[in-house]
Amino acid sequence: MEDFGAYIDKELQLDPLKKGILDGLSFAVKDVFAIKGYSSSAGNPDWLATHNPAKKTASSIQLLLENGATLKGTTITDELMYSLNGENYHYGTPTNPKDKRRIPGGSSCGSAVAVAAGLSDFSLGTDTGGSVRIPSSYCGIYGMRPTHGAVSMEGVIPLAKSFDTVGWMAEDAETLLKIGEILLPQDESGTFTNFIEGKDAWELTDPEVFEVFQPILSKIQKSVQSYETSVIASEGLQEWAEVFRILQALEIWEEHGDWITTHNPTFGPGIAERFKMASKVDPNEGTIYRKKRSIIRNKMEKLLGDDTILIIPTAPGKAPLLNLPVEDLEVRRSQTLRLCCIAGLAGLPQVNLPICQLEGTPIGLSFIAGKNQDIKLLRFVTEWTKSLQN
Repeated sequence: MEDFGAYIDKELQLDPLKKGILDGLSFAVKDVFAIKGYSSSAGNPDWLATHNPAKKTASSIQLLLENGATLKGTTITDELMYSLNGENYHYGTPTNPKDKRRIPGGSSCGSAVAVAAGLSDFSLGTDTGGSVRIPSSYCGIYGMRPTHGAVSMEGVIPLAKSFDTVGWMAEDAETLLKIGEILLPQDESGTFTNFIEGKDAWELTDPEVFEVFQPILSKIQKSVQSYETSVIASEGLQEWAEVFRILQALEIWEEHGDWITTHNPTFGPGIAERFKMASKVDPNEGTIYRKKRSIIRNKMEKLLGDDTILIIPTAPGKAPLLNLPVEDLEVRRSQTLRLCCIAGLAGLPQVNLPICQLEGTPIGLSFIAGKNQDIKLLRFVTEWTKSLQN
């Protein structure tokens, strides 16, 4: 069977530790999760050469094994998770099974491709700036970024700790919910009664995207109690994206700057420039931008509470074509971060739903809920997608 270039090590396998609700299901993991006795590459050979094998398996993997799942394979990631493209200079670019002419999205590219190609029932990735949501959108699968801190990052290589999350992907909403029921706290109740269409988010999409989604948005509007169209960021989503960019860069350099300075690793195009930028951000800017993030978080918590869903496009459009110039990809990345930074800055749960296509290529719809409303959001998505099929 073709493996679509998804794997770093497709032979690695861990059998279930117990029986559970995941009996018979297999999963792949992004090559940033600790597996006892195994060395993670984080998408870069120099990282692999300078780090020892793990002494303990990541807690998220352990939970899945204890509930009946089988781990089969570690998957390719963008270098040190610092990209949204999925084109790895050292290990190759996994093939997008839904459109082989296009990038798979990153940095959880291999994990998304393994699911989209039917090689794995579900997969684990990480999402800091969109690294589960964007490959899920580009590869046409369901993807979950949880509330920041809701799932333990123990045993996972960090990128920017105040944004890092363990996320997961699946071909169907029911499986996405099953994983959530294992990894997430389950003390939520109630239902979502309000729905907000993020006007400024939809204005960031390619012209034809909103047209494709219009029938879906109209269907939601007609089926719920309260639906409104509203501007999310009065100061502009570009301003929010800049807050995210600066804070992420500061945390990344704090986390990995010493290793980069000591070992002078070889990074591929785009990644090298990004780390260089991170090294030059003035740490004194952190205080100002953390205050801005606090204001954004308060605004989003007030907007969503525990009973509202924000509806936005996951990405501006279809996955970009393969082998585009770095400059063109950077423009697209900047557009994409304006959408991804909403949940990222506020630490909120977001689900990508693969329910539309544009000229045969997937484009994702996203639902964002309030803090710690993860299980409720996954249950809503499961029920709502069933209603679409009726």
